[in-house]
Amino acid sequence: MEFYIPEISKRIQAQHRPLTIITSNNEKELPAAFLRRCIFHYIEFPDPEFMKKIIVSHFPGIGHTLLIKALEMFYLIRRMDDLKKKPGTSELLDWIQILVHQGAVLKEEVRIPFLGALIKNEEDLRLFRN
Repeated sequence: MEFYIPEISKRIQAQHRPLTIITSNNEKELPAAFLRRCIFHYIEFPDPEFMKKIIVSHFPGIGHTLLIKALEMFYLIRRMDDLKKKPGTSELLDWIQILVHQGAVLKEEVRIPFLGALIKNEEDLRLFRN
């Protein structure tokens, strides 16, 4: 297997065929012909303890209170049964980035700041606010 990189005028020849990893979030079924050629591996959604490690790896200087409150609010939203799209790790990291950038402080109040980073569906937003 080989390929040519025109920008550096070089041909690269691989010693081994590449291993390709493709992820899917189950929003859309993958074609059966494609799946026949795949090895399936399911990855559980991270529990709060593992999610802490993920967050700290992205935001090493995050304050303990912000970390704990953000996780509480995030998992509170994820526990809602009727949501069309539950927020995932990507939404959580985006939300925390906004909170850190804005210097936000999460309190024991009902209103969650920058909620649009976590909830991406109008019906879900209405459901959450009720």
